[in-house]
Amino acid sequence: MEILLPLIIGLLLGAAAGYLLRQQLSAKWASSAESQANKLLEEAKTKERELLLEAKDKALETIEGAKREEGQRRKEIDEQRQRLEKRETLFDQKLLDLEKKSSDLIKEKERIDKSREEIVEIKKQQLAKLERVAALTQEEAKTLLLSYTESQVKEDVMNRVRTIEKAAVEEYETKARSLVAGAIERYASSQVAELTTTTVALPSEDMKGRIIGREGRNIKAIELQTGTEIIVDETPLAITVSGFSLIRRHVAKRALERLIADGRIQPAKIEEAVEEAKKEIAVEMKKAGEDALYQMGITGIDPKLVQILGRLKFRTSYGQNVLQHSLEVAQIATVLAQEIGGNVAICKKGGLFHDIGKAVDHDVPGTHLEIGYQILKKFNFPEEVAYHTISHHEDRPKTLEGILTKVADAISASRPGARKDSYDQYVKRLEELEALANSFEGVEKTYAIQAGREIRVFVTPSKIDDYAALKLAQECARKISSELQFPGEIKVTVIRDNRFVEYAR
Repeated sequence: MEILLPLIIGLLLGAAAGYLLRQQLSAKWASSAESQANKLLEEAKTKERELLLEAKDKALETIEGAKREEGQRRKEIDEQRQRLEKRETLFDQKLLDLEKKSSDLIKEKERIDKSREEIVEIKKQQLAKLERVAALTQEEAKTLLLSYTESQVKEDVMNRVRTIEKAAVEEYETKARSLVAGAIERYASSQVAELTTTTVALPSEDMKGRIIGREGRNIKAIELQTGTEIIVDETPLAITVSGFSLIRRHVAKRALERLIADGRIQPAKIEEAVEEAKKEIAVEMKKAGEDALYQMGITGIDPKLVQILGRLKFRTSYGQNVLQHSLEVAQIATVLAQEIGGNVAICKKGGLFHDIGKAVDHDVPGTHLEIGYQILKKFNFPEEVAYHTISHHEDRPKTLEGILTKVADAISASRPGARKDSYDQYVKRLEELEALANSFEGVEKTYAIQAGREIRVFVTPSKIDDYAALKLAQECARKISSELQFPGEIKVTVIRDNRFVEYAR
């Protein structure tokens, strides 16, 4: 016990001393934190005062700037107001001047009207005096004078007119015959009437069977792709391509020649050969147009128009080749223009392009006159040249060059053997047949074959199903029977063909 008591007392004293020491340290720390907080508060107040001062300075600067801008705007507004007031003053002055001039004009008009009335009255008085002196009215005097003059010179005038007319007619007829004969002699060309068939030579008789193919699939594919009829008969080493379109026949012939040379005749090769033949024909068209322009000495023509001109090589009118006819018209019109003093350049271009509408009249609605005029205007030809597409069918052309083109057109068409009416009527009937079939919705393309005894109508599979194809064939047949005139009967075949192509690579 004696040992524990001093220990307990020591512990209590140590605890008390520790508590007092802790209180002192806590008081010291609190005092230090308070002084630091006060210091921070003072710094914040100082910074606040500085920021307030800066804000006041900026606000004053902003107010001063706004006042300056407002003063500038007021100054500009005052200047604009002064200008407007000045303009308004000038306008009022001009309005007053116009009113004054208008008033002066009205007074001048009244004065002129009054003077006119006075002159008319004076004229009436003078005529009345003359009538009293002559004892005749104005109409009576005029009639008397004309009757006297007519009786004196009537016989002489009639004799003179007859003499002049007779001499003029004889002279002009002689000169016209001489000019026309000279023009024809200076451009004499042979005439060959176009036929509706084309012959393809074969290397052997076995080739006929290969062209027909198994169950006729090859010949059907060729006819389908070209829109022509392939005639395989007893003619040795030859087959015949029949069709009213010269382009289709040439495409078929080129394709057959390519297939015969290749030796592999099958539907895929046929399609490829037809596409190549179409490209060759397009190149040939452009070459034909370029040759025609070179022959006439014409330059500066748009390449697209050159292509259209070349299409005339594969277009006929009454059996006459239209490109050859156009060259003849241009040459004859040029010669006539040289003889009588016409514009040679206009006659050259007008004569060459006068039938340009026939190159696309199968595809574009309207007469070849309207189509040709629109084509030349589209390619910026002057009016005096474009007019030739119309003048050659007018009774009285408006220009001398238009008359010369009309005369040259008549000369070229009237050459012996140049034209055949039956051929053109046949072509027109087939064109009407194809146009009628094309008028139905969903039709992609049509071909009239077998001299118009059959028409094949190709439809778009996505638009026309099998039932609709049947109805289309029936409606097409009914429309042909009711609207067209034709001998015998026409077979309508509607073809709906789905084709799917993919390439393995």
